[in-house]
Amino acid sequence: MPGTVYTLEVNPRIPPRLQRLSELANDLWYSWDRPTRALFARLQPTLWLAVGHNPKAFLKRIDQKRLDAAAEDPTFIGSFNRVLSAYDTYLDIAADTATRHGFHSDDIIAYFCAEFGLHESLPIYSGGLGILAGDHCKAASDMGLPFVGVGLLYRQGYFIQTLDADGRQHANYHDTDFGDLPATPVQDEQGREIRVAVDLPGRQVQARVWEVRVGRVHLLLLDTSLPENSEHDRDIAHRLYGGDIQTRLEQEILLGVGGVRALAAVGIAPTVWHINEGHAAFLILERIRQLCLQGLSFPVALEAVAANVVFTTHTPVPAGHDHFSEEAITRHFAQWCADVGATPAQLLALGETVGEREFNMTTLAIRGSRLHNGVSRIHGDVSSHICANLWPQIEPAENPLSYVTNGVHTRTFLATEWFETFDRYLGVGWEERQTDAASWAKVEQIPDTTFWGIRQMLKSQLLHMVRHRVSTQHARNEDSPSRLDRLLRLADPNKPNVLTIGFARRFATYKRGALLFHDLERLAKIIANSERPVLFLFAGKAHPADQPGQELIRRIAQIARLPQFEGHILLLEDYDLHLSRRLVAGVDVWLNNPIYPLEASGTSGMKAAMNGVLNVSILDGWWGEGFDNQNGIPNGWSIKPAPGHLDETRRDDEEANSLYEILENQVIPTYYRVGPAGLSTDWVSMAKRAISSITPHFNVNRMVGEYVHNFYLPAAAQGRRYSAEHFATAHAIADWKARVRAAWPGVALRRVDTPPLRLGFGDSLRLEVMVRLNGLPAEDIVVEAVFARPSSSGKSKKGRHAILLPVGDAEHGEQRYALDLTPEHCGKLEYRLRAYPAHAQLTHRFEMGMMLWL
Repeated sequence: MPGTVYTLEVNPRIPPRLQRLSELANDLWYSWDRPTRALFARLQPTLWLAVGHNPKAFLKRIDQKRLDAAAEDPTFIGSFNRVLSAYDTYLDIAADTATRHGFHSDDIIAYFCAEFGLHESLPIYSGGLGILAGDHCKAASDMGLPFVGVGLLYRQGYFIQTLDADGRQHANYHDTDFGDLPATPVQDEQGREIRVAVDLPGRQVQARVWEVRVGRVHLLLLDTSLPENSEHDRDIAHRLYGGDIQTRLEQEILLGVGGVRALAAVGIAPTVWHINEGHAAFLILERIRQLCLQGLSFPVALEAVAANVVFTTHTPVPAGHDHFSEEAITRHFAQWCADVGATPAQLLALGETVGEREFNMTTLAIRGSRLHNGVSRIHGDVSSHICANLWPQIEPAENPLSYVTNGVHTRTFLATEWFETFDRYLGVGWEERQTDAASWAKVEQIPDTTFWGIRQMLKSQLLHMVRHRVSTQHARNEDSPSRLDRLLRLADPNKPNVLTIGFARRFATYKRGALLFHDLERLAKIIANSERPVLFLFAGKAHPADQPGQELIRRIAQIARLPQFEGHILLLEDYDLHLSRRLVAGVDVWLNNPIYPLEASGTSGMKAAMNGVLNVSILDGWWGEGFDNQNGIPNGWSIKPAPGHLDETRRDDEEANSLYEILENQVIPTYYRVGPAGLSTDWVSMAKRAISSITPHFNVNRMVGEYVHNFYLPAAAQGRRYSAEHFATAHAIADWKARVRAAWPGVALRRVDTPPLRLGFGDSLRLEVMVRLNGLPAEDIVVEAVFARPSSSGKSKKGRHAILLPVGDAEHGEQRYALDLTPEHCGKLEYRLRAYPAHAQLTHRFEMGMMLWL
């Protein structure tokens, strides 16, 4: 048709009686409050699905007649009022909540992350890191913490995935209309949009500050799509993890430097700074710059900044940590060096890693923080080894890198169908007792038939979605109708009695999405039994640049087309939070088989377990802590990692065989061991154990509680201590560290007593060590005896530590340290003597990374 096409969007007017619908649509509280989402869906169900469960977009497109009718519908108004009452009650938290957690009235935690996965209506996330960040914000809101998130507002979040008939992934990017997002530009008192400037070589880039409400907390997001920026600079925050290495560097400068400036621009002065993964570590440089402009020296500013910075690393392999060329860093931070009074060499030293010629963001984050953690017990150990060079004389087991095991937000990922049942059997208010194991033990009281009925209902809902998604894929790829019937023959919502196993996560090679297909002949015998069929559901995206990951998807698609597997393996496209919620609630088994120890934590299995789904997983990440077999009833199944000395082929052989044996001998027989009541009592017992043993320990309330007590409160206290009296402690520590670093190469130990080989029980052991101080006072050095029990494995079992005290005055530059100690137990003992620098104001006693062994 000729002529110009003009577009126009006509928005409805919300009736006065429903005016607060807009308020609900602009608070991501709806992302974990199902009655709020149900309220919107009820107004126009087909539109709710069409806008991807986005309340703000929904209210811009809903038919006016629907709104007018709802305003006159007593039933809808009753539901609306109940939602508003719950919302207002949630927000109406007492002002002293923060102080009840131990914070001061002026404390604020600033949480920086490159992505936040709160809900599919705010597509600024790609995977586990973002979902965890979103859950962290939700828990901070639930707990009433003084908390603000900082990130970037991307027009293109992670891509929309489609799969063609051959299983090839196609990445489709679509620009988001910011007007459809639950985000509002932040304005000053005069009503002007608040903007911040970030310096890049030869230019300034302007960024607009947006605010997203997440219940009781707020999320500040930066956007560079402004007319005063060049086309290149408008694209800096255009796509999540998009562009080349230069764009990645500019995004991280915008996040770290721009994020600090945005907080200042809106009047927020954090007392704790949490860097969630290394992407935001440039905030350390910006905070140092600000203090140096106030008159502090670079070393003093570094100590003052690091005192209240918390850093969490999520990456279990060295190559996964961001790094940039030294030339790029010195070019982008030349003005920083001038402002700080530091040389380029001093700047580069903050990100310098032994054996590398590049600037490492994890190294910067650790050197600019004093509290650091991995995200599971195993990952904490792996990370302490990866980062061991930052504390070169400290054994990895004792260096300052600890761990907080991840958790998940129960109200987001627990299916609605469980809430009423838990109210009845756990007692009203169970949501406030999420970390109480005794409360969750009452799950055992739920009648098996009731429990199984809910599980089958959730599977039926999942299979409805599966049929819809597979049918959509099938129609787009123009496949035959008869093949669609064959594909969906086991995915029948009316017969949800087929064992259904889910595997859904990012398709990276280390996650081994194809391990299940190691021996196709054996697998076919296991799952294609007409008496005990098995349905596998696969979902996940591979990074567009990750060809091996995309090949994994293709291989699964090809295997799914083989006659012996047709209908037993379904590959679902465009894995997102909506599909995730259905999968973790609806499958019977959650499969996870990464290469040990490369699963930092993982959280999808936690979400599944709280819904009564059983995990089959490598003992890696969180499952290394979560799996148990108390009283002979396991809460899932564990695949023991093959010995580390095996090559890749033998390792995969071993672990694939373990997986097949678990499926053959345990999972499938247990599921299909159906009794007179039409269910497997053994299966239900295990599923109840999964809920009662896993949920109280792996929920985000426990996780954030650990951050509060072990990281946030200590960081806030150290920040106050270091900044008090014009940064007196920061000055003292900086001077002390300089003296210690200069003297340490000349410090030496020698033992002057005669070590006995045997003692009678009750006799005293005399230890005497002379320390050449090299100019340091005696109180700057701790001499310590470390006792252990020898073991048959050759590794000593840790025992007690005992400190030797200075005796007399130093003579000829040497100080005597001595201790008389009476062993408490008989048998063989091993002990070693060591010395390290010590100061009462250090955050961690080994933060200097210095230690001498005798």
